Amino acid sequence: MTQTLSSLDSSTAAGSAGATHTNGQVAANGKPVLRHVLGFETPIAKLEQQIVELEAMQASKQTDYSKEIRQLRENYTSLLRKTYENLSPWETVQVARHPQRPLFKDYVEIVCREFRELHGDRRYGDDPAIMCGLARMAGHKVMLIGHHKGRDTKEKVRCSFGLAHPEGYRKALRCMKLAEKFGLPVVCLIDTAGAYPGIGAEERGQAESIAKNLMEMSRLKTPIVAVITGEGGSGGALGIGVADRVAMMEHAWYSVISPEGCSGILWKGNENAPDAAAALKLTSRDLKQLGVIDTVVQEPLGGAHRDPHTAARNLEQFLAKTLRELRKLKTEKLLDQRYEKFRNLGQFVETGGRSAKAAG
Repeated sequence: MTQTLSSLDSSTAAGSAGATHTNGQVAANGKPVLRHVLGFETPIAKLEQQIVELEAMQASKQTDYSKEIRQLRENYTSLLRKTYENLSPWETVQVARHPQRPLFKDYVEIVCREFRELHGDRRYGDDPAIMCGLARMAGHKVMLIGHHKGRDTKEKVRCSFGLAHPEGYRKALRCMKLAEKFGLPVVCLIDTAGAYPGIGAEERGQAESIAKNLMEMSRLKTPIVAVITGEGGSGGALGIGVADRVAMMEHAWYSVISPEGCSGILWKGNENAPDAAAALKLTSRDLKQLGVIDTVVQEPLGGAHRDPHTAARNLEQFLAKTLRELRKLKTEKLLDQRYEKFRNLGQFVETGGRSAKAAG
């Protein structure tokens, strides 16, 4: 079940007393932009609606309801914080898929001072599901690579909903090699449910293109930083995910398979996707504890879709700090650390509940 409401901005979430707030976005008809509401957000949406209605009543009747509005804002902030601090894995998956969550182009627009896109794999064609280009961001010149899902229906279809083809992964590798040649660090923003599963993609070597990227990225002689910004599904994510530092946005997910895919295999249907999500340990909190990722990039209260600019700035700060650290390392040490990182990746849990480091 979903709804739409006009949204409050981050200053509302911070509980500013006695003031009205909107998200600052206005459609062509002059009305506030509506926000998609997830099922578990319904109680939050009801509070939001009460605030909007009381503000409208205050304006129309010229009556002071500031005390009531302030109390509602405090309740709203408290409920929003409680909800997002206790998301289930399945709810996290829903947040990662939110239609208004920032995409690759949004991060480029907010964070990059300059971006020059590079096209084509020089073998077959160009794949819009993976975008590559030279960029200035976080105080560094970088090769920026990432999945792009598309915002409206036409763009989503053109980008295959962020499901990349072999030519996308080969384009990414070509650009990585270019970055290596000119001594530029590589930044990869991952947001895909997986690699494109079509017959044409398989005929053109989908598995080979991803496997080759894994091999080449493991020995690329330049710093690599990868961030899962939304969905990190299977080999589609790993195809640009071998890096010196791997981070996740707070409400992203990263797994060998989607919850629906896992449910379909184990329970022969999608009904058990929430159970599969819990079993897969796909949240940033779980993966940080298991040593699969290095860092969790915090999102604004209520998720990146509520305040894309703050989410992007948090990402920018992480990239600035990480790139500064990695560029101090000599190439030989960088490669040795990268190799050891993936050789010793993760943990396993035995039936008795004991945890042990995976064998290298």
